[in-house]
Amino acid sequence: MKRSKRILLSGLVGTMLFACGTQTKKTEAEKESVVVEQAVEKTVSGNYVTPDYFKRSEGYDWVGIKVSQQDEKQLAISVRSRADKKRPTCTWDVTAREISEGVFRAVVDGKPVLFAFEGDQLTIKPEKAEDEGVLYFYCSGGATVAGNYQKIAGELDPEQVDQTLFSQVLELQGIGFHVSSKMKEGKSWLTIVPFGLEISNRSVEHEMDGQVVWAEVEDLNSDGSPEVVVFIRNEETTKGTVIAYSVNNRKSMSDVYFQDIKFDSSINQGYEGGDEFAIVETTLSQRFPIAGTNKLRQVNYEMVNGESSRVFKVKSVNEFERP
Repeated sequence: MKRSKRILLSGLVGTMLFACGTQTKKTEAEKESVVVEQAVEKTVSGNYVTPDYFKRSEGYDWVGIKVSQQDEKQLAISVRSRADKKRPTCTWDVTAREISEGVFRAVVDGKPVLFAFEGDQLTIKPEKAEDEGVLYFYCSGGATVAGNYQKIAGELDPEQVDQTLFSQVLELQGIGFHVSSKMKEGKSWLTIVPFGLEISNRSVEHEMDGQVVWAEVEDLNSDGSPEVVVFIRNEETTKGTVIAYSVNNRKSMSDVYFQDIKFDSSINQGYEGGDEFAIVETTLSQRFPIAGTNKLRQVNYEMVNGESSRVFKVKSVNEFERP
């Protein structure tokens, strides 16, 4: 299975340098750099930038990395770049798991990519030198995500940074999907752009009550054409849902209906949000805590042909104690 993804963004604040009790003249880079041990308490979470970020007032292009801790061993990494004067250079979202102290690995199109943290520095590179081409895919103009980045405090320059909330490229069986989301007039919108279809590569848009958490691609009905499944979560209610599209005989794509859990009394008792979604082989799984208990409920769905479209149908329901 061939997959890709995208991610990046955020941070800045200045440090004061003193020598012999007298303040020295500071460069812009010195003003915005941070002493990691003091400012971030040794966490790798935060924002990292290329050196040109400190020359952005002079018109220089730059790339930034936002690193967020998903759990003790996994990071969400988001790559964004300057977008106020031209199209963004690099956009990428990916997750990486820890393989040794300060070193995390992501698998991109079957190629392992390393994210190494040391002090206030982040280095991104392929695990194998011959795989360096995989990190050019997410940038334009011959640029690459590979390289060294310096940690800063605060957010990336909000006047310049690419405002894309999510961007991920997925590919399977020679057919791909670019999944992205942005805020438009105060509302969150999802865009899915297919490529490689024989007849129609028309993009689709959806207004969302929440934000994209992740997306996956899989051939859910084993017919030789893939499906793309996007997981949505409302951070205020913690309730989630799914937006999915199925490819029809490699020619075009159509939506797959996913019924909101609030309309299904056979599985929604004790449901108050906290959803987690995943594709497990050819099954869509939804897991959530059951209110008032110490249990989780897992609902497994299979994709089947409905009267007018493909639909996700409940296949099985299991309950078990929370870990």
